[in-house]
Amino acid sequence: QDITKIINEDLVYVDKTQHIYKLLDGSYYFLARPRRFGKSLLVSTLKEIFLGNKELFKNLWIYDKIEWIEYPVIHIDFSKSGHKVSGLANAINFILDETAAKYGVELNSEFYPNKFSELIDKLSLKAKVVILIDEYDKPLIDFIEDEEKADANREVLRNFFSVLKGNDAKIRFCFLTGITKFSKVSVFSELNNLYDITLSNEFATITGITQTELEHAFADRLTLLPGKLNDTRENILADIKKWYNGYSWNGVDFVYNPFSLLCFFRDSRFDNYWFATGTPTLLIKLAKKQNRELFDPKSLHVHRSLFDKYDLSDLWLLPLLFQTGYLTIKENNPKTGFLQLNYPNFEVEESFLMHLYSGYAEKSPGESSYLLQTLQQNLASNNLPDFIENLKALYAGISYHLIDNKEKYFHSLFYMVMRLLGFFIDCEVETNTGRIDAVIKTDKFIYILEFKMGDAKTAIAQIKTNNYAQKYISESKQIVLFGIGFDAETKNVGTWEIETLN
Repeated sequence: QDITKIINEDLVYVDKTQHIYKLLDGSYYFLARPRRFGKSLLVSTLKEIFLGNKELFKNLWIYDKIEWIEYPVIHIDFSKSGHKVSGLANAINFILDETAAKYGVELNSEFYPNKFSELIDKLSLKAKVVILIDEYDKPLIDFIEDEEKADANREVLRNFFSVLKGNDAKIRFCFLTGITKFSKVSVFSELNNLYDITLSNEFATITGITQTELEHAFADRLTLLPGKLNDTRENILADIKKWYNGYSWNGVDFVYNPFSLLCFFRDSRFDNYWFATGTPTLLIKLAKKQNRELFDPKSLHVHRSLFDKYDLSDLWLLPLLFQTGYLTIKENNPKTGFLQLNYPNFEVEESFLMHLYSGYAEKSPGESSYLLQTLQQNLASNNLPDFIENLKALYAGISYHLIDNKEKYFHSLFYMVMRLLGFFIDCEVETNTGRIDAVIKTDKFIYILEFKMGDAKTAIAQIKTNNYAQKYISESKQIVLFGIGFDAETKNVGTWEIETLN
């Protein structure tokens, strides 16, 4: 998170200064990115540039591209402010006093907005002031389930940021980062010239690590991995991409999660590093409350206008999942403004779906894992009677009030479980005779599934009438037609039918 430490200790730094250069002619910016995605390092880099520390950047792109001028910098990192202990207003006052002392300035004001304005005024006597605010929304996110405290902190932030507009002539540059844009925070309503670069094509890779950056900056580490993992470089790169790539803010440029990537190179082992640093308890609660179908990514469409601002009292799940890094943009239609969201990679999808299923089934991740492992063994060995019994146990754990009596609900939950089992599953597969509900492929079997509310015989009949199996005859695997009938009254599997093709 500190570029000075990274450079001085000769650690790996992925050079983002060409992106930063494009920011320097502007004045007010906001960038939203998930936690542990390089925001603080970006702010640290901006700070050293505006402090005029040219030699720190000797081997970086920006070194000979700008005029190096020292500006007074006010740097506030709300993730380290201590606001949970001392209160937000006191925390802000302490940071402002520290900054004033560093520059030898005496402040007379006691009220934090007045103090902030006075600090800007006195520092600007030397040169215009640079203001860097990291994790501006941390005091809101920390109390997101305590509406009264969150509203109080929002009011403090509103008063604090209202100072900026009146001091515009004294400010050279202002950069804010956070995870999301909350409404009723004055910085987003009063600063007409604030440029939100979150979804900008130009700054899509300003944080995160691109494929080119990975293979260049970590070339020496990639050379060592085949020996450590007993695999080829090509296979390892493909696995790294599967686990940690896939994040995008424009649907075109995709980047790796920097935190997971660095942990992977440290341990030489694939694991859910980023996910493990923050369990999405609130998001699971919202998913259950809003009954969103997060199991089937084809349903995850939103309009980009939903990302403009969030109300603490009315959180919308899908935009929040995107801003927090559990979903990302896979496709972007600039004409309509609609975005196709999906899980960015294997790490996030596997971990989030496991927690989502555990939340719905009201089981611990350990209990869920055991049941899923049993289902996996049933399918792999074509033991369908036991598979059905375990599937019934799975549905039986779901709270009744969460279940809508619709075929699509059962279909979607089944899809989520199959994804967790690690099998290839494709839903709503188009053929020239109709649409198959789901196709599952294991090493030896291809299961063609049709779901119906009611009798499974109708499901099998539809598979046969439409000749869905024809598409898979050439794959040299045993084809199993699998009809599942869901009972709306019991809210579980009712009847089932199978037919094996020669």
